[in-house]
Amino acid sequence: MDFLLLVVRKLLRTNSRFVKVVLMSATINCKEFADYFAVPVQNKMNPAYIFEVEGKPYSVEEYYLNDLEHIHHSRLSPHLLEEPVITKDIYEVAVSLIQMFDGLDMKESGTKTWSGTPFVSERSSVLVFLPGLGEINYMHEILTNMVHKRLQVYPLHSSVTLEEQNNVFLSPVPGYRKIILSTNIAESSVTVPDVKYVIDFCLTRTLVCDEDTNYQSLRLSWASKTSCDQRKGRAGRVSKGYCYRLIYKDFWDSSIPDHVIPEMLRCPLGSTILKVKLLDMGEPRALLATALSPPSLSDIERTILLLKEVGALAVSRQREDENPHDGELTFLGRVLAQLPVNQQLGKLIVLGHVFGCLDECVIIAASLSLKNFFVMPFRQHLDGYRNKVDFCGNSKSDCAALVEAFRAWQTCRHRGELRHPKDELDWGRLNYIQIKRIREVAELYEELKTRISQFNMYVDSRRPVMDQEYTYKQRFILQLKHVPPYGFLYYKQLQSLFRQCGQVRSIVFDGAKAFVEFSRNPTERFKTLPAVYMAIKMSQLKVSLELSVHSAEEIEGKVQGGAVSKLRNTRVNVDFQKQTVDPAQVSFNTLDRSQMITDLLLTIDVTEVVEVGHFWGYRIDEKSSEILEKLTAEISRLKLVPLPVHPHPDLVCLAPFADFDKESYFRAQILYVSGNSAEVFFVDYGNRAHVALDVLMEIPCQFLELPFQALEFKICKMRPSARCLVCGEHWSGRASRRFSSLVSGRALLVKVFSVVHGVLHVDAYLSSALQGAINVRDVLVKEGCAELAEEPYESKQSHEVLKGLFSKSVEYVTDMSVSSPLKDDEKYVIRILLESFSSNKLGNPNCKAILHGPFNPYELKCHSLTRISKFRRVWIEKESINSVIISDSPEDLHQRMLVAASLSVNATGSTVLLRETSLMPHIPGLPALLSMLFAPVMELRVDRDGRCYTGVLCGLGWNPTTGAPVLPEHDMELAFDVQFSVEDVIEINILRAAINKLACDGPNGSMRLGPERITQLQDNARQKLLGLFCPLKPREKIVPKWHEKPYEWNQVDLKLVMEQADRESSRGKNAFLYQLHKLIVLSS
Repeated sequence: MDFLLLVVRKLLRTNSRFVKVVLMSATINCKEFADYFAVPVQNKMNPAYIFEVEGKPYSVEEYYLNDLEHIHHSRLSPHLLEEPVITKDIYEVAVSLIQMFDGLDMKESGTKTWSGTPFVSERSSVLVFLPGLGEINYMHEILTNMVHKRLQVYPLHSSVTLEEQNNVFLSPVPGYRKIILSTNIAESSVTVPDVKYVIDFCLTRTLVCDEDTNYQSLRLSWASKTSCDQRKGRAGRVSKGYCYRLIYKDFWDSSIPDHVIPEMLRCPLGSTILKVKLLDMGEPRALLATALSPPSLSDIERTILLLKEVGALAVSRQREDENPHDGELTFLGRVLAQLPVNQQLGKLIVLGHVFGCLDECVIIAASLSLKNFFVMPFRQHLDGYRNKVDFCGNSKSDCAALVEAFRAWQTCRHRGELRHPKDELDWGRLNYIQIKRIREVAELYEELKTRISQFNMYVDSRRPVMDQEYTYKQRFILQLKHVPPYGFLYYKQLQSLFRQCGQVRSIVFDGAKAFVEFSRNPTERFKTLPAVYMAIKMSQLKVSLELSVHSAEEIEGKVQGGAVSKLRNTRVNVDFQKQTVDPAQVSFNTLDRSQMITDLLLTIDVTEVVEVGHFWGYRIDEKSSEILEKLTAEISRLKLVPLPVHPHPDLVCLAPFADFDKESYFRAQILYVSGNSAEVFFVDYGNRAHVALDVLMEIPCQFLELPFQALEFKICKMRPSARCLVCGEHWSGRASRRFSSLVSGRALLVKVFSVVHGVLHVDAYLSSALQGAINVRDVLVKEGCAELAEEPYESKQSHEVLKGLFSKSVEYVTDMSVSSPLKDDEKYVIRILLESFSSNKLGNPNCKAILHGPFNPYELKCHSLTRISKFRRVWIEKESINSVIISDSPEDLHQRMLVAASLSVNATGSTVLLRETSLMPHIPGLPALLSMLFAPVMELRVDRDGRCYTGVLCGLGWNPTTGAPVLPEHDMELAFDVQFSVEDVIEINILRAAINKLACDGPNGSMRLGPERITQLQDNARQKLLGLFCPLKPREKIVPKWHEKPYEWNQVDLKLVMEQADRESSRGKNAFLYQLHKLIVLSS
């Protein structure tokens, strides 16, 4: 607005002298604007005319804390201008006021109470102005707990759903009072007609630009008098109103500001300066000095640097001649000036054009520019989060979730499934998406496509063929703390607490801790289960985990004459699949599986391939074949009985399978039920089948005693190659097809390395008449489908145990599984205790236990890479998919990278807040590669001998005249954890030059290229990017070595620096998106 007024004023004084402009506002500072638009008449400035139009609202009485002494009795702590805050006693004043309004209603109306209640039938509505969602939540909890007061409480905030907002306009139930808890959204954007009382805390959250980081921040501050007057006006619409300002009158008179600070003085100037450059009205510094509230020179200088950092203004190769208050507009800058999105999102669109993924980038930019269309309902946050996770698939990216949801909505509309508005709203509710907001995104999406078409950028409706999306999961364990003594008695309560997360497989109770393990579908991929994410999310949302329990003394006094006390510190395992409660073995499942393995070398038949390196099979040695034949024969002699219960996942039963046209029944576990059929997993062979529900039969108890014979295998010391991670979401389609061709349906020789959670980590060998035994892992590594990797710590630990076990006799291994008299005694006492609890001999529980957690040992934390934020805490917004990050491969110590679409800081500047985040693929060296590829300037670090690169400093470089960094706050120092060569740096420069060809002006610029040439250049850029991330030979792993002078530029001998420049820049053309990096020559 400030810039618009500036341009209007300039035009009025130049080429539009006879144009009349009318400025209109309810709270405008008339004199200030009249003086700003003054015109020279007879050697003096004549202010613009002022017209005042009076409205006729009902009267509104104002009250301050001074007038409410009968409510709070004691003197409240004084407000401080520099410390805007709401204390607990101020909340209490607001609650007392709301209760006092009943007497005021009766006094004014003169009516009696309604239906025997102490309230009148029509209780006037109350609008409470609070500064943010946190304060709304706090007040909401207080008021909803006052059940007997008959209050209908509605939050009103930009994040609540449209349905929740519409509830605000509904009439309350007779005898109830409507309370609206709102931010300043109800100040001018929303008008609720039946409001009679306004309670104003006189606070707001203002968007400001942090002086240190230049990140935007919503800062708590005192609202201006004009804003408070607008809030007051909400009460005088249909009747006499009352406004209660919860501050003292003298503080209002002396400290509350009259007007809000102008936007140009508190928000980033990037888009404003780009418009100045595009209008070609002169140097930004000179033009902005004529604004109504001109920004400071330092703010302009800093914004110029930020625009050079993003690439909107060119970075000069001759740094000595660079103007700190101006710069040359690049092709990217011209595009950004025309787009209604911020600079980072505009750059995303241009790079999307370069790499041939323009449609996805336009969807992301449109979605991030408007309010998020994903719904996180006020009291259903976990369900909203779960839905967003479903949309993102395995990408761990909020942006990918936005693209998938938008395309799902588009597809349904194109199919005609959402023709009726009700159908569309129902679809939105089912998928936790706000239809009005996604429509707004669609409008902006179309507008962006139109605007970028001016720059020869067009969305290709033909989508590139990608690998099929895979889902893969790995079982993980959660930890809970503060579990009461004899916690295993309450295992059903604990199971029900996590029911909304997923199916609990087992719980191990160990003193004051409990470990919860969720069930995993045996035919799905290894990955952290969604149930684990949901459980950790519950902890983040502070969902109460409360158990109704007996005191330890009561249990010990009533059962077995106190003999149960020895169970206080006993580890107890509750297995929900086997329906058992037993003393736990301290062996991380190695001994359990070792009972089935009498040798570390096994001959197996592969029956089911889950993913590359992960498969099921069964042993085909003579002894195992006899066991399976005997089991099949016994089942065939049974008189089959239908299931006594409705089929459900994890249920073990008998299911038919046809082999060589002969159908027999085998032991099976139900994976999932769909309609009249089910997917079953044959637990003795490892394959699966789709069968009708009516053919599933009950399995007798004696057939559950024999352990399941199918074995689950994972090839050890192997991980996906970088090319797999880029081409697929874990393993590429090529890798999956190759692995299946090697092992599917074939006999393998496997050597057991370890047993982790029942999964055998093995070396697998194919037998060949010509070559002998061929290691499957070696084949995959040689063909670029996989690379060597470290085994997890648990696997290494299990390996040592197995080595110890199998160095002794097989009989000794078998004897290890025989239960001891002590364990039998403990098992008996546990059974007695459970029987006493279930038969209610202990009486009703008389205590409450609050559990802490859940926790996961592999949960990741993030830190910032930039210099200014390196020691600031990082907090990811709770709506983000990555608000919970759990490492799938904790043994891999390579650096990971998390990127955010927007950053801000908290009020104190101590914490960086991340929104709309994406966790990048786990490719070794990826953080360094991305930093070097997209940094405006970089300086490589070398070791003392000058033989290898050890790290890189990225930023805007340094000024040769002063020797100082150009923008030190945003400099990033990285230490390499893989080896980079001179060839890698050359490849980075080649790719930067390829990007420039699709993002430049001039006679050969991208605006003059034909569709075929653009497609050719896009393919070239994509291939070079893929080649950079996925070298034929994986980069060597090295130990990171930090530079002895971090964040200091010009640390390399200039004799070793080699300039690199493409042909265009050598001709003097400077306005490129990326200058080529200087190369540092290494000694041989």
